[in-house]
Amino acid sequence: MAERLGKSIKRYFKDNLGILCALAAMILFLYVYPVTHNTFLTQNNIFNVLRQSAPNLLLACGMTMVIILGGIDLSVGSIIAMSGVLGAATVVWGGMPEIVGVLVAILSGLVFGLFNGIIIAKTQIPPFIVTLASMNIAKGIAYVYSGGKPIRCMTDGWKFLGAGYVGPFPTPVVTMFVVFLISVLFLNRTRMGRHIYAVGGNDTAAKFSGISTAKVKFVVYSFSGLMAGLAGITIASRLYAGTCTSGDGAEMDAIAAVVVGGTSMSGGSGRLGGTLIGALIIGILNNGLNLMGINSDWQYIIKGAVILLAVYMDFLRSQKRASGR
Repeated sequence: MAERLGKSIKRYFKDNLGILCALAAMILFLYVYPVTHNTFLTQNNIFNVLRQSAPNLLLACGMTMVIILGGIDLSVGSIIAMSGVLGAATVVWGGMPEIVGVLVAILSGLVFGLFNGIIIAKTQIPPFIVTLASMNIAKGIAYVYSGGKPIRCMTDGWKFLGAGYVGPFPTPVVTMFVVFLISVLFLNRTRMGRHIYAVGGNDTAAKFSGISTAKVKFVVYSFSGLMAGLAGITIASRLYAGTCTSGDGAEMDAIAAVVVGGTSMSGGSGRLGGTLIGALIIGILNNGLNLMGINSDWQYIIKGAVILLAVYMDFLRSQKRASGR
């Protein structure tokens, strides 16, 4: 058992050596840089990075499976806004217990995931178009339901999921790692996980081998919606409010984490272990730019360049595999 675990760890470091070096270089730079030297590696800031990275990793767990499948999900950012608004409204306007608001938020994300999954599985409409449509629908629901205004919820029970603690650890960090471990087991240790890789590698071949490709697509997009709902209620809890602007651009951060982590945009290959490192890189990048006082407008440009670089690296990896070198 110990030998097997050792081999797995060794393979993990070997497979992710490049992005681990990039992560280490970022940490080293922010530690020695004069402006961030005294603040970056403090306990408070480390927890802050992990807390802010948690919703992105939740999204990225679902997005990794979607991209391995050869698809894309643009709706997750809007689902974050919608689920946060619906969850807060359930507690504030409906007078329901906080747990009911949490369940409403998570289930609303799942419903949109089911909606995406059914259409993508049963029709030939490209996932880009389907999730683009549901992105606008979810965002519209958030604005219509809230009237464009934040729905504030300040109860202790509401704050727990996004701003509370489980022992010494922030609740979102605990949630993030529990969901991550469940996702790893699902993708690597179940028949459905193997089918996801098979469908992403070659949809037609998977169908001829007896795999229900429609079922696989339905499950994957449903899971992505579920993760978006969980991320939405986590953010709404941390902000003490459900807002229509929550999740703006979140789908781009999730895609960046997945691609930086080594998952191929062409489908069929990728690992959640790489996605974890990718999410940490994006989280540290956001945190470092804020600590350095870089204007938010420039942050968009820098993150866009990182995404472009990651996609180009994926292109080079694909070319290398195709050439057989």
